[in-house]
Amino acid sequence: MYSKDLIKGTLQPIILKLLEENNKMYGYEITQRVKELTNGKIEITEGALYPMLHKLEADKILSTEKVYIGKRVRKYYHLTQNGKQVVGEKINELSDFLSTMQLIIKPKTNMI
Repeated sequence: MYSKDLIKGTLQPIILKLLEENNKMYGYEITQRVKELTNGKIEITEGALYPMLHKLEADKILSTEKVYIGKRVRKYYHLTQNGKQVVGEKINELSDFLSTMQLIIKPKTNMI
C-alpha cells in the first residue's frame, strides 16, 4: 500500500477518471473499484475521499443524485459538463508530472 501523501496528490484524477469511465458511482463503490484495479496497492479512506468529492461538487465538476434503496439513501456522483472537460486536463497533468518525476528518479547518465 502507498503512503497517504502519494494518494492525496493523485486522488482527484483517480476519481475523475473512474467517473468518466463509469458514468456515475457512489463513494464506497469508488473506494472498492480503486482497490480492485490496483490489486490493493491503493486504498482510499473515507476521510480522504469525501472531502475531495465535496470539493469537486462545490467546484461544479461533479453533481450528485440521491437514490433511495429501501430506507437507505445512496448518493451517486457524476461529472458535470465542465467536469467532462476537466478530466482530460487533470489526466494530462498527472501523466506529464509522472514523466517529469522519471527525470529525477531515473536520470540518464551523461556519456563523456
